[in-house]
Amino acid sequence: MKGVAILWKNKVRNGSITVTHGDIESGGLIYGQGTYDSIKQTFQMDAESRLELQVINESIQLGAHSTILSIRTDQHAFSFYLRDVTKAYPIYIKEYEVIVTVPENASDYEQIVKTVHNQGMQTNLERLEDEPEESYETAANATRPLMTPVWLGLSRDIRIFESDYRGGGESDIDRMWDNIRPRNAGERVHLEETGGTAVQYSYLLGRGLGCEHRLTRRLHNGIFPIVEAVIQDQDIRYENTAFVSFERSPLSVSTLKGTPYLKADQHGVGYMFTPEQRAEYEGLIELELELEPPSEEEAVYYSRTIATNQARVPRYAWFKNPFVVNIERTFDGEAGLGMFSSERVFVVSKINGRPMPQEEMAILLSPGESVVYEFYIPHQPISRSRAMQLGLQDFTIKHRECVDFWAAKLQNTMEIKLPEQRIQEMMQAGFMHLDLISYGLESEGPLVPMIGVYTAIGSESSPIIQYLDSVGAHANAERALQFFLDKQHESGFIQNFGGYMLETGAALWSMGEHYRYTRDEAWVDKIKPKLIKAYHFLMDWRKRNLREELRGRGYGMLEGKTADPEDHFRSYMLNGFAFVGLKRLAEMLLSSDKALSQQILEDADAMKRDIRISLKEAIARSPVIPLGDGSWIPTCPPWAEYTGPLALYADGGSWGTHGSIAARDSLLGPLYLVIQEVLEPDEQETTFLLQFHNELFCLRNVALSQPYYSVHPWIHLKRGETKAFLKTFYNGLASLADREIYTFWEHFWHASPHKTHEEGWFLMQCRWMLYMEEGQTLKLLPGIPRAWMEHGKTISLHRAASYFGQFSMVIESNIHNGSMTATIEFYSERLPETIEIRLPHPQGKQACRASNGSYNPDRESVVIAVSGSITQVILEF
Repeated sequence: MKGVAILWKNKVRNGSITVTHGDIESGGLIYGQGTYDSIKQTFQMDAESRLELQVINESIQLGAHSTILSIRTDQHAFSFYLRDVTKAYPIYIKEYEVIVTVPENASDYEQIVKTVHNQGMQTNLERLEDEPEESYETAANATRPLMTPVWLGLSRDIRIFESDYRGGGESDIDRMWDNIRPRNAGERVHLEETGGTAVQYSYLLGRGLGCEHRLTRRLHNGIFPIVEAVIQDQDIRYENTAFVSFERSPLSVSTLKGTPYLKADQHGVGYMFTPEQRAEYEGLIELELELEPPSEEEAVYYSRTIATNQARVPRYAWFKNPFVVNIERTFDGEAGLGMFSSERVFVVSKINGRPMPQEEMAILLSPGESVVYEFYIPHQPISRSRAMQLGLQDFTIKHRECVDFWAAKLQNTMEIKLPEQRIQEMMQAGFMHLDLISYGLESEGPLVPMIGVYTAIGSESSPIIQYLDSVGAHANAERALQFFLDKQHESGFIQNFGGYMLETGAALWSMGEHYRYTRDEAWVDKIKPKLIKAYHFLMDWRKRNLREELRGRGYGMLEGKTADPEDHFRSYMLNGFAFVGLKRLAEMLLSSDKALSQQILEDADAMKRDIRISLKEAIARSPVIPLGDGSWIPTCPPWAEYTGPLALYADGGSWGTHGSIAARDSLLGPLYLVIQEVLEPDEQETTFLLQFHNELFCLRNVALSQPYYSVHPWIHLKRGETKAFLKTFYNGLASLADREIYTFWEHFWHASPHKTHEEGWFLMQCRWMLYMEEGQTLKLLPGIPRAWMEHGKTISLHRAASYFGQFSMVIESNIHNGSMTATIEFYSERLPETIEIRLPHPQGKQACRASNGSYNPDRESVVIAVSGSITQVILEF
């Protein structure tokens, strides 16, 4: 038997007590006015009071199925593990003004609160507010560095190359050499010579691996998919440049054909075809073979290395030409050809512009002298005659074509100038990384917004598509959305990947976001039949769950798998996507079909009500957990059928996955309901979710395992919690993105390279820190660090895309003379009603005057009514 004492500060109405895995033997009111019914286990209190209970048949051992007491009143409901009740650490829920302790603790409510507060402790998020603002440098010093392989390609075309330098890669063989791996989108290329296994070309610049690791890599101009690597091998400096271009043709929009979207989709890991889509794909392949022989012109990996002797005496430079480990080959030194056979040439190599005479070479260089080593690897082996022609290609000309090709892709997108070069380059390089693996025909038709090796997913492709819209690449965003519409099932279900069941709502959400940017009524009219099918599919799914036995545990909520784990439950993430998708759909149809729009909105709101009811019930029955300040808060499971966070195992189970115990709770949990507009950012439930997520499932405010699945950075910005946002922002990118070439891993254990889902959310975080919409207000610079406003620094966006059309802004800091100036220009008639621009002083000083609008010192922002296309404000300090 174990006793508990429950202390209320204020009156309580219509209280009740239930016990799971135990029974209440007795209880009574110790002080305060009120009543307690020991038969019905109900109570009410008219003032500060203390209720004591004795629990029998309790289970307070470690592990699952431990005794939980649930307290419900008209004001609040909460639950707690009986085993968690101690004298030393009372359960103090300050938001509810209630304390649970042991009967032996004779202190009253105020005494216990005073004891907790006098310890001067803070929650994790409170400590963040007292720390210096985070920067990339502090984050990089505190987090692990991850190096990714380089992905190079043409865009639209699935023929890409993955490369590693100096011991990169996954296997022992990978780590012995410098390596190049041809890929068809998500799949490695297999050759007949390799016995059906994936081909990898290994080579070596310099003597090989040693106790030093003097390697640096960079993208051309920090942006383009052209890699520039430097290997320092004692006195010899090897400068390598590599890119992908065509075998014969110049690389340009006119020569780029791309890959039909169904063919590209089929080469992405996790793809799903309906029988109709399978038949269409097979017909496409047959037609392709009839009209055009395979490999009419190969994509080629072009590599040039300039080795320079930096010593004062002669030194040797070494080169080992590409080869395939343990595969028979020959080398023709007269032509510089690496061959499986005379008609299967896999590499063309040159030294100082002439054929490389041997597969391995040592070249003595005088002080300051250089040697130029080039090799060209076709995506598939080619004939000797074609290889001889390939050897005539001029590297410098092909390189210039490649630079011009990628530079042209930026011309019609948002121009960015930021005080922090790394973030500016990552935003521009990020757009290139997204474009690199958006596969389809170059000129028209659907694009597959792939996410690394995986094919497109309605959920994980969302940030990719939304960032394309943010930078003004609306045509590409529309083509990426068309992919999901073209892959839609006859039932209206949108499902493209690995059995995931949340794609319909997520895709509708992205379509609604695209409409908010473009207001393209003609596009909506064109896709309306498919939108309506998706709506009816979701409604039929919902109707199957309008069952009385589900009341309080998922009534009206959709059941299904949200991600890799086979969790076919009524998850909040799945249902939140369905709601926000329907809400956006109602917006899209408002102008063209008001009656249908209203009906969809009513159905969406009904779904929202049921999700909120289920969530509140789940919070009420979930055990509270302690925070760093000595108080306790409620928690929540990721789906309606469980009790509390899965990681606390109230109902048992085996929930560890993807390298973390916390993955299901943190990455697929109820925090999604905030960005999905089921919860408001400042609601009490949101505060609970944010707090317990941070305390249980984060390091440096970054989620574990696959951190960009967690949407809490968006919530921080919406709540005005800039320091917490920056903590996540910098530590996330410092630990998961390659610090030199900027591409992202999916996970911290080098799983899934070039993961553009992660990069897409990073890019959206950059977008949010620079601008966010809120109703009819455009909020500017809500998340920038103070350091960006130091004297002489400028923030400039030109033709950024928003819900209010495209706009430009220029912010200039002149704080040595006591001022900051912001100029905003709109290019659309869809003006916001107000602009709220945050201009934080580097030392935290408050402004003394604003030339325009109303200055809020607490938010360090100016709110300005918009009256024309150009708005300017000067802030004086």
